[in-house]
Amino acid sequence: MRFLGKISLCLIFLSCPYILPSSSQISQCHWMAWGAGEAREFGSQGTNGKNGERGQNAQNADSTTVFADGSPIKLNLAGQNGKDGNNGQNGTDAKCLEQPQNVTYDLRAANGGNAGNGGDGGDGGNGGDLTVYSTNIANLKQITVNAVGGTAGQPGIGGTGGKGCRCSQPYWTVETCKGKPGDANYRCTTQTFRCQNGLDGINGTSGRVGREGRLGQLTLINLNRPLVDDKPGASVALSELKDRGFTLSKNKWETLTGALALFAPGSVIDDQYRFLVERLEHSFLLIWNAPQSFEKFAAQKMSLSLENNGQIKVNPPAQIWLEATTQQQNNFTQFIVYNAILEKEATELVSEKITGNRTDFQLTLEDKANLSNLISTKFLVKYRTTRSDPRFRPVSDYRTRYEGPMPPELLRFQGNKFTFEIGKLPIDPEDIKPGQGFEIEIIATRSFGGYSKEQTIVVRDVIPGLK
Repeated sequence: MRFLGKISLCLIFLSCPYILPSSSQISQCHWMAWGAGEAREFGSQGTNGKNGERGQNAQNADSTTVFADGSPIKLNLAGQNGKDGNNGQNGTDAKCLEQPQNVTYDLRAANGGNAGNGGDGGDGGNGGDLTVYSTNIANLKQITVNAVGGTAGQPGIGGTGGKGCRCSQPYWTVETCKGKPGDANYRCTTQTFRCQNGLDGINGTSGRVGREGRLGQLTLINLNRPLVDDKPGASVALSELKDRGFTLSKNKWETLTGALALFAPGSVIDDQYRFLVERLEHSFLLIWNAPQSFEKFAAQKMSLSLENNGQIKVNPPAQIWLEATTQQQNNFTQFIVYNAILEKEATELVSEKITGNRTDFQLTLEDKANLSNLISTKFLVKYRTTRSDPRFRPVSDYRTRYEGPMPPELLRFQGNKFTFEIGKLPIDPEDIKPGQGFEIEIIATRSFGGYSKEQTIVVRDVIPGLK
């Protein structure tokens, strides 16, 4: 074991980049090793510099409206210039101390402080927009306008990083011995330690140039009076449409080029401009010729929209079914209502009673809204039977005996009631005998004035009569 220990010590020695010891030193088997553990810092770190502030954005020039009558006008609508960004601060140098000597640990000199980044330049202000009213485009030649955008602010410059400290002695060795010279257990180790120079602080980066302000834009209106805001669509209560009517309007614009050529020489403005091509106005009036009371519908709202062709598109309230026509006269539309029902009234069919059995078995539905004289109705019928009583609990042994349209000859309508001759359908009389459990599902399709909606009525009971 002692022999192996000596071999291990010598292997450690052989790994060191030094000259092999002489044979007289083998018994002592000196070796060298690098210091272990984290390096200890000496000196004080430099302080980081602050970032430069961003330059302030400039204000946009105010928009202006003029009526051009041929009189000379000078307009300054220039945007203000953006402010420059501030420079970043320099990082401070590290505070260096004398390097400790012959210590048994690695050293690291203090780093310099990082520099601050430069601030971005502020944006230039936009040139003011100009609206000109004139029925004679030649009058614009008497207007000199400067609607240039403001210049962008310049960026701040990044600061310089502080200097890091330097080591006066990059490497040193320290010998440590155990035991007494000449003794068999006398051992010495030589460790090498190092010192790392401190890093210089990172230089800051410069900011970005601000955005140039855009040129002001021209809006040209060939009128001699102020343009009213357009109202191309609205949702209006029927009461308002009936009593006062409503007017929709739409301004039609076109984007053209050549604005600079319209003004006096030396003018500065965006060469693209908006031109009012046409102003559309159209009035709408509701005429109520329906026999139903208007008060029930007055609060409902109708959506109107003015199309590019000058006509009004009408979207009646979703809660109302109407029979109506429209009459157009120049810039005036009349919407004439002949009949009206609430949508919910179309699906107010309820089961009233069942009577008879076998071929006399009948089902009666009642229209609670009493509007079936206006609403057309088609019926699909499904008749199913069960050996159980379906009135008190769900059952799962239904068998379909008939499914299809209700033949018109087996359906009677009187007043507000529909009577279905179920017993006269092609059904085995034994499936309609007294005491037979059944389910009748009726799908009613109710239609009125181009509207349509389905209602499903389900009746579960037992065929009446003596068994």
